[in-house]
Amino acid sequence: MTFTATKQSSGSLATSQPARDEEISASGASRSLSGEKAKRIVEAMRHSVARRGVAGSTFDHVSREAGVSRGLLHYYFGTKEQLLAEAARRDCELRIEELERRVAGAQTADDFIDLMAQNLQETISEDPDLVTLVFELFTLSRRNADIAAEYAGLVKHTRERVAGLLAAAQEAGVLQLHAEPQAVAEILFSIGDGLALRMLNEPERDFRETIRAGIVCVRALLAD
Repeated sequence: MTFTATKQSSGSLATSQPARDEEISASGASRSLSGEKAKRIVEAMRHSVARRGVAGSTFDHVSREAGVSRGLLHYYFGTKEQLLAEAARRDCELRIEELERRVAGAQTADDFIDLMAQNLQETISEDPDLVTLVFELFTLSRRNADIAAEYAGLVKHTRERVAGLLAAAQEAGVLQLHAEPQAVAEILFSIGDGLALRMLNEPERDFRETIRAGIVCVRALLAD
């Protein structure tokens, strides 16, 4: 996967020249960083945000944890806010791809719902940093117009991807939607985001009954 950021002025290039795994677009309007180095940078950012929040996650912290120069971060991502947006975009894309892989084998509406519920629970238990990252990005979007646009684009993209899954499942006869696909996807995200926030806030609480109640709500939108 490739990570793209805004091109910086020539004055910022002195501390970091492109390496072999770096690519420049034909137009020269943007630059991409791919491979293991990009993965390390994004992972370092998401872990730093989970521990320190956006305000405390400086390029110094991220560059040390990723094992790259601070100048490289500035060159490719411009600001830590843009790096945060890139990290959230990457993680959401990976989660959507995993969800698509799982629900491909669903034979009934209950299969589809159970797989989505499983995906949510595993995200919270195995990758809470992702949930924190997305909530941090939302908070930042309320004060930063550029990040607001990034966040809106991320929300739109994930909503459309899940709506596509729902529409395809309906066409295959797996489930029956009781509203337009994007509207159903929006409700699913609203339920999932709300549960994620509460589950992270009370990690010792048993949420099984809450999840069952959520499944009842979702079934009303997806099953006959």
